[in-house]
Amino acid sequence: MARLDGRVALVTGAGAGIGAAVARRLAAEGAAVAIADRDGDAAAAVAAEIGDGRAIGVAADVSDREQVRAAVAAAAGLRDGVVHIVVNNAGVTRPAMFPKLDEEKFRTVIDVHLMGTYAVSQEALAHLPDDGTGRIINSTSAAGLVGTIGQANYAAAKAGIVGLTKSLAKELARKSITANVVAPLAATAMTETVRTDPRFAEKQLERVPLGRWAEPEEIAGTFAFLASDDAAYITGQVLCVDGGLVM
Repeated sequence: MARLDGRVALVTGAGAGIGAAVARRLAAEGAAVAIADRDGDAAAAVAAEIGDGRAIGVAADVSDREQVRAAVAAAAGLRDGVVHIVVNNAGVTRPAMFPKLDEEKFRTVIDVHLMGTYAVSQEALAHLPDDGTGRIINSTSAAGLVGTIGQANYAAAKAGIVGLTKSLAKELARKSITANVVAPLAATAMTETVRTDPRFAEKQLERVPLGRWAEPEEIAGTFAFLASDDAAYITGQVLCVDGGLVM
């Protein structure tokens, strides 16, 4: 895998889980990383763990455009005003069966996942280079590809991210910027209920051919690959890293 020496990355939702694992992996590959999270202390802790001046933590709620603008500026400030890699990973869940899914829960999930991806990508665009190293890597899930029960808001947001990414891939190709989506299945705080609640856990694992949940570190390599020069000719794709759940 190509190293990311000299590259700058912005990873949202990187205070824990997949985002934190991605930030660590990109830094290990040589990138300077801005770690953005609504929990500023968690972001700072991940940055401190990476150390060596290769990472900074930024408190940012991606549903707030001003905070997004500040996070992008912080990332651009790491090296020469350029951000090579944008990873949109921030997310929340507000589960409810559709008859009880109120507008507040629906809008909250859309605002963080879909609107957050839109805002971060748009603010970062002016800093993305057109020399073939620019990358936008977004996060979806099986819910966004095949739907899910009890989280229509989440599925709608994740499906929207797929459409947004494919459109960006077509628009930004003329600038040699790629846009792709990763659909992971990992053991994180967001999946804890489905993994541990007896009502869901066994049935969920039965749907996964590999029969287990990935650790966040197993997912991070896919993001690092898509950020690298090895993936320079890949754009507009959805890469499922889910043990065979969607195939």
